[in-house]
Amino acid sequence: MQELPDANERDLVALSGALSELATFDARMSQVVELKFFGGLTVAETADVLNVSPETVMRDWKTAKAWLLRELRRGHPTAPS
Repeated sequence: MQELPDANERDLVALSGALSELATFDARMSQVVELKFFGGLTVAETADVLNVSPETVMRDWKTAKAWLLRELRRGHPTAPS
């Protein structure tokens, strides 16, 4: 009998799906999330990699976080506020 994935695994799957959807909506925003969140890059490092200003990275970061949270809440009504 196969075990159900725990909450953390389900959250990672949901985040991966939402991030894929974000990439179709705005590829650069998705890259900002990948570089900052998963890659651990700073705003300045992310800006250098993407050849944009740090202000653009911060704008994309804030927008992407809000977009991802909205998408995750759709699938998980108990997501944190």
